[in-house]
Amino acid sequence: MFFQSTLTIKTKGRGTQNISQQLNKLVAESGMTQGTANIFIQHTSASLILCENADPTVRRDLEAFMSRLTPDGDPLYQHTDEGPDDMSAHVRTTLTESSLTIPFNTGQLLLGTWQGVFLWEHRTMAHTRQLVISLHGA
Repeated sequence: MFFQSTLTIKTKGRGTQNISQQLNKLVAESGMTQGTANIFIQHTSASLILCENADPTVRRDLEAFMSRLTPDGDPLYQHTDEGPDDMSAHVRTTLTESSLTIPFNTGQLLLGTWQGVFLWEHRTMAHTRQLVISLHGA
């Protein structure tokens, strides 16, 4: 069996948003009980991560690390069409993930106790992001 849907997420600017609940809702609505979910983000300046879901300082530390690794406005960057956070956002995306595949059973993702699926917005301004969720299973 196959099910596909698009999920629209409005971000508040740079940072992470836990999207696990929205994904579990889609899995439940599909009518499938077990299989795999592929989550794909259709953007080049935002990404997906599987990360600690309990302590928000983990994601703040990841943001601090990424800011040090890929600073906005670095003179190394030539691509600055949309501002100083443009190329750094693209670098961040290539260093993380554009898609995740996660098994599900009994209508929900089989995430570990401390795991969550997060959309990581890499631009400083708010954006509307599209995710394609494809479910394969029974």
